Amino acid sequence: MFGLRQSVETREHAGSYYAASANWETDYPALSGDITAEVVVVGGGFTGVNTMLELAERGVDVVLLEANRISWGATGRNGGQIIGGVGRAPERYRKQIGEAGIKSIYQMGIEARDIIEERIAKYDIQCDLTWGYCDVALKPRHMKDFAEWRDWEKEIGNPHEYKLLDKDELKEFVNSDSYIGGLLNYSNGHIQPLNLCIGEARAAETMGARIFEQSRVVELEQGPNPRVITEGGSVRAKQVVLCGNAYMQNLVPKLSSRVLPSCSAIIATEPLTDEQAKAVLPGNVAVCDPRTALDYFRLTADKRMLFGGLANYTGLEPTNLEEVLTRKMAKVFPSLADARVDYGWSGQMGIGINRMPQLGRLSEGVSYIQAYSGHGVAPTHMMARITAEMLTGSPQRFNIFSAIPHWPFPGGKPFRRIGLAVGMSWFKLLDAL
Repeated sequence: MFGLRQSVETREHAGSYYAASANWETDYPALSGDITAEVVVVGGGFTGVNTMLELAERGVDVVLLEANRISWGATGRNGGQIIGGVGRAPERYRKQIGEAGIKSIYQMGIEARDIIEERIAKYDIQCDLTWGYCDVALKPRHMKDFAEWRDWEKEIGNPHEYKLLDKDELKEFVNSDSYIGGLLNYSNGHIQPLNLCIGEARAAETMGARIFEQSRVVELEQGPNPRVITEGGSVRAKQVVLCGNAYMQNLVPKLSSRVLPSCSAIIATEPLTDEQAKAVLPGNVAVCDPRTALDYFRLTADKRMLFGGLANYTGLEPTNLEEVLTRKMAKVFPSLADARVDYGWSGQMGIGINRMPQLGRLSEGVSYIQAYSGHGVAPTHMMARITAEMLTGSPQRFNIFSAIPHWPFPGGKPFRRIGLAVGMSWFKLLDAL
Protein backbone atom coordinates (compact mmCIF):
# COMPACT_ATOMS: atom_id res chain seq x y z
CA MET A 1 0.00 0.00 0.00
CA PHE A 2 1.01 3.59 -0.31
CA GLY A 3 0.04 6.78 1.46
CA LEU A 4 -1.03 9.96 -0.23
CA ARG A 5 -0.03 13.57 0.21
CA GLN A 6 -0.95 16.88 -1.33
CA SER A 7 1.78 17.69 -3.84
CA VAL A 8 3.61 20.97 -3.22
CA GLU A 9 4.17 22.44 -6.67
CA THR A 10 6.63 25.16 -7.58
CA ARG A 11 6.68 27.23 -10.73
CA GLU A 12 9.85 25.50 -11.91
CA HIS A 13 10.07 21.98 -13.30
CA ALA A 14 9.53 18.96 -11.06
CA GLY A 15 12.69 17.09 -10.03
CA SER A 16 12.33 14.54 -12.82
CA TYR A 17 14.81 12.70 -15.00
CA TYR A 18 13.43 14.71 -17.90
CA ALA A 19 14.24 18.05 -16.30
CA ALA A 20 17.72 16.78 -15.43
CA SER A 21 18.35 15.69 -19.03
CA ALA A 22 16.76 18.66 -20.78
CA ASN A 23 18.65 19.97 -23.81
CA TRP A 24 17.57 23.53 -23.05
CA GLU A 25 16.34 25.51 -20.08
CA THR A 26 13.61 27.86 -21.17
CA ASP A 27 13.63 31.39 -19.83
CA TYR A 28 10.89 33.21 -21.67
CA PRO A 29 9.76 36.50 -20.11
CA ALA A 30 6.65 36.94 -18.03
CA LEU A 31 3.92 38.96 -19.70
CA SER A 32 4.00 42.57 -18.61
CA GLY A 33 1.50 45.09 -19.91
CA ASP A 34 -1.28 44.81 -22.46
CA ILE A 35 -0.67 43.37 -25.93
CA THR A 36 -2.71 42.10 -28.88
CA ALA A 37 -2.52 39.06 -31.18
CA GLU A 38 -4.64 37.18 -33.68
CA VAL A 39 -4.70 34.09 -31.42
CA VAL A 40 -3.68 33.60 -27.79
CA VAL A 41 -3.06 30.05 -26.55
CA VAL A 42 -3.27 29.29 -22.82
CA GLY A 43 -1.07 26.41 -21.66
CA GLY A 44 2.48 25.42 -22.58
CA GLY A 45 2.24 21.63 -22.79
CA PHE A 46 2.03 19.52 -25.94
CA THR A 47 -1.46 20.76 -26.79
CA GLY A 48 -0.74 24.46 -26.43
CA VAL A 49 2.73 24.38 -27.94
CA ASN A 50 1.58 22.40 -30.96
CA THR A 51 -1.46 24.62 -31.47
CA MET A 52 0.94 27.57 -31.44
CA LEU A 53 3.31 25.81 -33.86
CA GLU A 54 0.56 24.77 -36.27
CA LEU A 55 -0.71 28.36 -36.32
CA ALA A 56 2.78 29.85 -36.71
CA GLU A 57 3.40 27.54 -39.67
CA ARG A 58 0.27 29.03 -41.25
CA GLY A 59 1.50 32.59 -40.73
CA VAL A 60 -0.83 33.45 -37.83
CA ASP A 61 0.25 36.01 -35.20
CA VAL A 62 0.08 33.85 -32.07
CA VAL A 63 0.91 34.37 -28.38
CA LEU A 64 1.30 31.54 -25.85
CA LEU A 65 0.85 32.02 -22.09
CA GLU A 66 2.24 29.45 -19.65
CA ALA A 67 1.75 29.73 -15.88
CA ASN A 68 5.08 28.08 -15.11
CA ARG A 69 7.58 26.71 -17.65
CA ILE A 70 7.10 25.17 -21.09
CA SER A 71 6.27 21.47 -20.58
CA TRP A 72 5.90 21.97 -16.81
CA GLY A 73 2.79 19.80 -16.37
CA ALA A 74 1.86 16.36 -17.69
CA THR A 75 3.81 16.90 -20.92
CA GLY A 76 7.12 17.07 -19.05
CA ARG A 77 6.32 14.32 -16.55
CA ASN A 78 4.70 11.44 -18.47
CA GLY A 79 6.08 8.06 -19.50
CA GLY A 80 7.28 9.36 -22.85
CA GLN A 81 5.32 6.68 -24.72
CA ILE A 82 4.06 7.50 -28.21
CA ILE A 83 0.78 5.60 -28.59
CA GLY A 84 -1.30 5.95 -31.73
CA GLY A 85 -5.06 6.22 -31.75
CA VAL A 86 -7.24 9.05 -30.54
CA GLY A 87 -9.70 8.26 -27.76
CA ARG A 88 -11.69 5.11 -27.21
CA ALA A 89 -14.40 3.49 -29.35
CA PRO A 90 -15.77 6.35 -31.49
CA GLU A 91 -18.47 3.91 -32.69
CA ARG A 92 -20.39 4.94 -29.57
CA TYR A 93 -21.07 8.28 -31.28
CA ARG A 94 -22.26 7.03 -34.66
CA LYS A 95 -25.47 9.04 -34.21
CA GLN A 96 -23.53 12.28 -33.73
CA ILE A 97 -20.66 11.83 -36.23
CA GLY A 98 -21.80 9.15 -38.68
CA GLU A 99 -19.71 6.47 -40.38
CA ALA A 100 -17.51 9.05 -42.08
CA GLY A 101 -16.71 10.62 -38.72
CA ILE A 102 -15.79 7.27 -37.19
CA LYS A 103 -13.48 6.48 -40.10
CA SER A 104 -11.92 9.94 -39.89
CA ILE A 105 -11.11 9.51 -36.18
CA TYR A 106 -9.39 6.18 -36.84
CA GLN A 107 -7.31 7.76 -39.59
CA MET A 108 -6.43 10.66 -37.27
CA GLY A 109 -5.14 8.08 -34.79
CA ILE A 110 -2.63 6.94 -37.40
CA GLU A 111 -1.77 10.49 -38.44
CA ALA A 112 -1.14 11.52 -34.82
CA ARG A 113 2.10 9.56 -34.53
CA ASP A 114 3.14 10.60 -38.03
CA ILE A 115 2.98 14.26 -37.00
CA ILE A 116 5.57 13.59 -34.29
CA GLU A 117 7.89 11.76 -36.68
CA GLU A 118 7.62 14.50 -39.30
CA ARG A 119 8.04 17.32 -36.79
CA ILE A 120 11.18 15.86 -35.25
CA ALA A 121 12.74 15.46 -38.69
CA LYS A 122 11.64 18.89 -39.97
CA TYR A 123 12.99 20.84 -37.01
CA ASP A 124 15.86 18.49 -36.08
CA ILE A 125 14.58 18.06 -32.52
CA GLN A 126 16.88 15.93 -30.37
CA CYS A 127 14.51 13.98 -28.13
CA ASP A 128 15.71 10.34 -28.23
CA LEU A 129 13.01 9.14 -30.64
CA THR A 130 12.88 5.33 -30.64
CA TRP A 131 10.25 3.25 -32.44
CA GLY A 132 9.00 0.04 -30.87
CA TYR A 133 6.15 -0.69 -28.48
CA CYS A 134 4.75 -3.78 -26.82
CA ASP A 135 1.52 -4.36 -24.96
CA VAL A 136 2.01 -7.29 -22.58
CA ALA A 137 -0.51 -9.90 -21.45
CA LEU A 138 -1.05 -11.11 -17.90
CA LYS A 139 -3.94 -13.48 -18.66
CA PRO A 140 -5.19 -15.58 -21.61
CA ARG A 141 -8.09 -13.16 -22.16
CA HIS A 142 -5.55 -10.40 -22.79
CA MET A 143 -4.06 -12.47 -25.62
CA LYS A 144 -7.52 -12.90 -27.11
CA ASP A 145 -8.04 -9.14 -26.92
CA PHE A 146 -4.64 -8.56 -28.54
CA ALA A 147 -5.50 -10.86 -31.45
CA GLU A 148 -8.70 -8.90 -32.07
CA TRP A 149 -6.77 -5.65 -31.78
CA ARG A 150 -4.21 -6.84 -34.37
CA ASP A 151 -6.97 -7.70 -36.82
CA TRP A 152 -8.71 -4.37 -36.18
CA GLU A 153 -5.53 -2.34 -36.91
CA LYS A 154 -5.24 -4.13 -40.24
CA GLU A 155 -8.92 -3.52 -40.99
CA ILE A 156 -8.69 0.25 -40.47
CA GLY A 157 -5.69 0.48 -42.79
CA ASN A 158 -2.83 1.00 -40.34
CA PRO A 159 0.28 0.58 -42.54
CA HIS A 160 2.32 -0.69 -39.58
CA GLU A 161 2.27 -4.38 -38.67
CA TYR A 162 0.98 -5.53 -35.29
CA LYS A 163 2.51 -8.89 -34.38
CA LEU A 164 1.20 -11.30 -31.74
CA LEU A 165 4.00 -12.80 -29.61
CA ASP A 166 3.85 -15.91 -27.46
CA LYS A 167 5.71 -16.10 -24.14
CA ASP A 168 9.02 -17.21 -25.65
CA GLU A 169 8.86 -14.70 -28.50
CA LEU A 170 8.05 -11.90 -26.09
CA LYS A 171 11.27 -12.52 -24.16
CA GLU A 172 13.24 -11.33 -27.19
CA PHE A 173 11.77 -7.89 -26.44
CA VAL A 174 10.58 -7.94 -22.79
CA ASN A 175 12.48 -10.48 -20.71
CA SER A 176 10.15 -11.04 -17.77
CA ASP A 177 8.30 -14.05 -16.38
CA SER A 178 5.37 -11.81 -15.44
CA TYR A 179 3.80 -11.99 -18.90
CA ILE A 180 2.40 -14.76 -21.06
CA GLY A 181 2.70 -12.96 -24.39
CA GLY A 182 2.32 -9.60 -26.07
CA LEU A 183 1.42 -7.48 -29.07
CA LEU A 184 4.39 -5.82 -30.78
CA ASN A 185 4.32 -2.89 -33.18
CA TYR A 186 6.70 -0.29 -34.57
CA SER A 187 3.97 2.26 -35.17
CA ASN A 188 4.38 3.40 -31.57
CA GLY A 189 7.51 4.13 -29.57
CA HIS A 190 9.07 6.47 -27.01
CA ILE A 191 10.77 9.84 -26.60
CA GLN A 192 12.10 12.30 -24.06
CA PRO A 193 8.87 14.34 -23.95
CA LEU A 194 10.18 17.52 -22.34
CA ASN A 195 12.87 17.85 -25.02
CA LEU A 196 10.30 17.29 -27.76
CA CYS A 197 7.95 19.96 -26.42
CA ILE A 198 10.68 22.53 -25.86
CA GLY A 199 12.01 21.83 -29.36
CA GLU A 200 8.56 22.44 -30.80
CA ALA A 201 8.28 25.71 -28.86
CA ARG A 202 11.65 26.86 -30.19
CA ALA A 203 10.53 26.04 -33.72
CA ALA A 204 7.40 28.18 -33.31
CA GLU A 205 9.49 31.00 -31.89
CA THR A 206 11.63 31.10 -35.05
CA MET A 207 8.44 31.80 -37.02
CA GLY A 208 7.46 34.75 -34.88
CA ALA A 209 5.33 33.18 -32.16
CA ARG A 210 5.59 35.02 -28.85
CA ILE A 211 5.97 32.93 -25.70
CA PHE A 212 5.50 34.09 -22.12
CA GLU A 213 6.29 31.90 -19.09
CA GLN A 214 5.47 32.56 -15.44
CA SER A 215 2.29 34.18 -16.74
CA ARG A 216 -0.64 32.54 -14.99
CA VAL A 217 -4.04 33.38 -16.45
CA VAL A 218 -6.36 34.66 -13.75
CA GLU A 219 -9.37 35.80 -15.79
CA LEU A 220 -10.96 35.28 -19.18
CA GLU A 221 -13.21 37.93 -20.71
CA GLN A 222 -15.33 36.41 -23.47
CA GLY A 223 -17.11 38.22 -26.29
CA PRO A 224 -16.01 39.64 -29.65
CA ASN A 225 -12.19 40.08 -29.38
CA PRO A 226 -11.86 38.23 -26.06
CA ARG A 227 -9.25 39.21 -23.50
CA VAL A 228 -7.01 36.97 -21.39
CA ILE A 229 -5.74 38.54 -18.18
CA THR A 230 -2.60 37.33 -16.38
CA GLU A 231 -1.01 38.34 -13.11
CA GLY A 232 1.07 40.96 -14.91
CA GLY A 233 -0.72 41.91 -18.11
CA SER A 234 -3.29 40.94 -20.71
CA VAL A 235 -3.68 39.78 -24.31
CA ARG A 236 -6.61 40.82 -26.47
CA ALA A 237 -7.08 38.57 -29.49
CA LYS A 238 -9.53 37.51 -32.14
CA GLN A 239 -9.40 33.94 -30.83
CA VAL A 240 -8.46 32.23 -27.56
CA VAL A 241 -7.54 28.52 -27.29
CA LEU A 242 -7.58 27.03 -23.76
CA CYS A 243 -5.10 24.14 -23.43
CA GLY A 244 -4.51 23.89 -19.67
CA ASN A 245 -6.09 20.42 -19.34
CA ALA A 246 -5.68 19.05 -15.77
CA TYR A 247 -3.99 22.26 -14.64
CA MET A 248 -6.73 24.72 -15.63
CA GLN A 249 -8.06 24.71 -12.06
CA ASN A 250 -11.37 26.63 -12.03
CA LEU A 251 -10.68 29.26 -14.68
CA VAL A 252 -13.70 28.02 -16.63
CA PRO A 253 -16.03 25.99 -14.33
CA LYS A 254 -17.81 24.33 -17.27
CA LEU A 255 -14.52 22.83 -18.43
CA SER A 256 -13.15 21.94 -15.00
CA SER A 257 -16.32 19.98 -14.21
CA ARG A 258 -15.66 17.73 -17.22
CA VAL A 259 -12.06 16.80 -16.49
CA LEU A 260 -10.73 15.07 -13.39
CA PRO A 261 -7.03 15.51 -12.52
CA SER A 262 -5.58 12.08 -11.84
CA CYS A 263 -2.13 11.37 -10.43
CA SER A 264 0.47 9.02 -11.93
CA ALA A 265 4.02 8.47 -10.65
CA ILE A 266 7.34 7.43 -12.19
CA ILE A 267 10.82 6.44 -11.08
CA ALA A 268 14.08 6.39 -13.03
CA THR A 269 16.94 4.15 -11.93
CA GLU A 270 20.65 4.75 -12.19
CA PRO A 271 22.06 4.04 -15.70
CA LEU A 272 22.18 0.28 -16.27
CA THR A 273 25.10 -1.50 -17.85
CA ASP A 274 24.68 -2.75 -21.41
CA GLU A 275 24.34 -6.27 -20.04
CA GLN A 276 21.66 -5.25 -17.52
CA ALA A 277 19.67 -3.35 -20.13
CA LYS A 278 19.74 -6.24 -22.60
CA ALA A 279 18.75 -8.65 -19.85
CA VAL A 280 15.50 -6.81 -19.13
CA LEU A 281 14.44 -5.05 -22.34
CA PRO A 282 16.47 -6.57 -25.19
CA GLY A 283 14.14 -5.00 -27.75
CA ASN A 284 14.37 -1.48 -26.29
CA VAL A 285 10.59 -1.10 -26.64
CA ALA A 286 8.14 0.90 -24.56
CA VAL A 287 5.86 -1.42 -22.59
CA CYS A 288 2.40 -1.21 -21.06
CA ASP A 289 0.09 -3.80 -19.47
CA PRO A 290 -3.73 -3.82 -19.95
CA ARG A 291 -4.87 -3.23 -16.36
CA THR A 292 -6.82 -0.20 -15.16
CA ALA A 293 -4.04 0.68 -12.67
CA LEU A 294 -1.35 -0.35 -15.10
CA ASP A 295 2.45 -0.57 -15.09
CA TYR A 296 4.33 1.13 -17.92
CA PHE A 297 8.06 1.17 -18.48
CA ARG A 298 10.92 1.65 -20.93
CA LEU A 299 14.63 2.37 -21.14
CA THR A 300 15.90 5.91 -21.52
CA ALA A 301 18.65 6.86 -23.96
CA ASP A 302 21.27 6.47 -21.20
CA LYS A 303 19.82 3.05 -20.26
CA ARG A 304 17.94 3.94 -17.09
CA MET A 305 14.81 1.93 -16.38
CA LEU A 306 11.89 4.34 -16.29
CA PHE A 307 9.00 2.60 -14.49
CA GLY A 308 5.61 4.19 -13.91
CA GLY A 309 2.19 3.51 -12.44
CA LEU A 310 0.29 4.10 -9.18
CA ALA A 311 -2.54 5.87 -11.03
CA ASN A 312 -5.19 7.20 -8.66
CA TYR A 313 -8.13 9.61 -8.85
CA THR A 314 -7.51 11.34 -5.54
CA GLY A 315 -5.34 14.06 -7.07
CA LEU A 316 -2.79 13.34 -4.33
CA GLU A 317 0.81 12.23 -4.75
CA PRO A 318 1.93 8.91 -3.19
CA THR A 319 4.12 9.64 -0.16
CA ASN A 320 6.48 6.72 -0.81
CA LEU A 321 6.32 6.44 -4.59
CA GLU A 322 10.00 5.48 -4.98
CA GLU A 323 9.66 2.59 -2.54
CA VAL A 324 6.38 1.28 -3.96
CA LEU A 325 7.41 1.57 -7.61
CA THR A 326 10.76 -0.08 -6.86
CA ARG A 327 8.87 -3.07 -5.45
CA LYS A 328 6.63 -3.20 -8.50
CA MET A 329 9.64 -2.94 -10.82
CA ALA A 330 11.44 -5.74 -8.94
CA LYS A 331 8.39 -7.97 -9.33
CA VAL A 332 8.58 -7.57 -13.11
CA PHE A 333 12.40 -7.57 -13.26
CA PRO A 334 13.95 -9.24 -10.17
CA SER A 335 17.46 -8.40 -11.42
CA LEU A 336 16.69 -4.70 -10.80
CA ALA A 337 15.69 -5.13 -7.15
CA ASP A 338 18.91 -3.47 -5.97
CA ALA A 339 19.15 -0.85 -8.71
CA ARG A 340 19.55 2.64 -7.28
CA VAL A 341 16.63 4.99 -7.93
CA ASP A 342 17.92 8.41 -8.96
CA TYR A 343 14.60 10.18 -9.66
CA GLY A 344 10.98 9.91 -8.57
CA TRP A 345 8.16 12.26 -9.51
CA SER A 346 4.45 12.47 -10.18
CA GLY A 347 2.06 14.58 -12.23
CA GLN A 348 -1.60 15.14 -13.09
CA MET A 349 -3.33 13.83 -16.21
CA GLY A 350 -6.81 14.95 -17.24
CA ILE A 351 -9.46 12.19 -17.24
CA GLY A 352 -12.78 12.49 -19.06
CA ILE A 353 -15.79 10.27 -18.39
CA ASN A 354 -15.92 8.86 -21.93
CA ARG A 355 -12.13 8.68 -22.51
CA MET A 356 -12.39 10.80 -25.67
CA PRO A 357 -10.44 14.06 -26.06
CA GLN A 358 -12.67 17.05 -25.44
CA LEU A 359 -12.58 19.99 -27.79
CA GLY A 360 -15.06 22.56 -28.90
CA ARG A 361 -16.06 26.19 -28.59
CA LEU A 362 -17.20 28.02 -25.48
CA SER A 363 -18.16 31.01 -27.64
CA GLU A 364 -17.40 32.43 -31.07
CA GLY A 365 -13.97 33.56 -29.94
CA VAL A 366 -12.97 30.91 -27.38
CA SER A 367 -12.18 27.24 -28.04
CA TYR A 368 -10.68 24.55 -25.83
CA ILE A 369 -8.86 21.20 -25.89
CA GLN A 370 -8.50 18.85 -22.89
CA ALA A 371 -8.88 15.35 -21.36
CA TYR A 372 -6.57 12.79 -22.97
CA SER A 373 -7.06 10.29 -20.13
CA GLY A 374 -3.40 9.29 -19.89
CA HIS A 375 -2.76 8.83 -23.63
CA GLY A 376 -1.80 12.30 -24.76
CA VAL A 377 1.64 12.36 -26.37
CA ALA A 378 0.40 11.64 -29.90
CA PRO A 379 -3.26 12.79 -29.68
CA THR A 380 -2.22 16.25 -28.42
CA HIS A 381 -0.45 16.79 -31.72
CA MET A 382 -3.53 15.74 -33.67
CA MET A 383 -5.97 17.84 -31.67
CA ALA A 384 -3.68 20.86 -32.07
CA ARG A 385 -3.63 20.35 -35.83
CA ILE A 386 -7.38 20.15 -36.30
CA THR A 387 -7.89 23.17 -34.03
CA ALA A 388 -5.44 25.18 -36.12
CA GLU A 389 -7.29 23.98 -39.22
CA MET A 390 -10.55 25.25 -37.75
CA LEU A 391 -9.09 28.63 -36.83
CA THR A 392 -7.74 29.11 -40.35
CA GLY A 393 -10.91 28.21 -42.22
CA SER A 394 -11.05 24.40 -42.45
CA PRO A 395 -13.26 23.23 -39.57
CA GLN A 396 -14.33 19.83 -40.92
CA ARG A 397 -12.23 17.59 -38.67
CA PHE A 398 -12.65 19.86 -35.64
CA ASN A 399 -16.41 19.66 -36.13
CA ILE A 400 -16.31 15.86 -35.91
CA PHE A 401 -14.76 15.94 -32.46
CA SER A 402 -16.79 18.86 -31.21
CA ALA A 403 -19.97 16.89 -32.00
CA ILE A 404 -19.06 14.21 -29.43
CA PRO A 405 -20.92 14.85 -26.14
CA HIS A 406 -19.06 15.18 -22.84
CA TRP A 407 -20.66 15.21 -19.42
CA PRO A 408 -19.63 16.73 -16.10
CA PHE A 409 -18.52 14.32 -13.41
CA PRO A 410 -21.47 13.61 -11.10
CA GLY A 411 -21.55 14.81 -7.52
CA GLY A 412 -19.77 18.10 -8.08
CA LYS A 413 -16.28 18.82 -6.85
CA PRO A 414 -16.62 17.31 -3.33
CA PHE A 415 -17.89 13.89 -4.42
CA ARG A 416 -16.65 13.21 -7.95
CA ARG A 417 -13.30 11.82 -6.76
CA ILE A 418 -15.07 9.43 -4.38
CA GLY A 419 -17.22 8.11 -7.20
CA LEU A 420 -14.26 7.67 -9.52
CA ALA A 421 -12.20 5.98 -6.81
CA VAL A 422 -15.02 3.49 -6.24
CA GLY A 423 -15.25 2.92 -9.98
CA MET A 424 -11.51 2.37 -10.23
CA SER A 425 -11.67 -0.17 -7.38
CA TRP A 426 -14.33 -2.06 -9.32
CA PHE A 427 -12.18 -2.21 -12.45
CA LYS A 428 -9.17 -3.31 -10.35
CA LEU A 429 -11.32 -6.17 -9.09
CA LEU A 430 -12.17 -7.12 -12.67
CA ASP A 431 -8.46 -6.98 -13.55
CA ALA A 432 -7.78 -9.54 -10.83
CA LEU A 433 -10.30 -12.06 -12.17
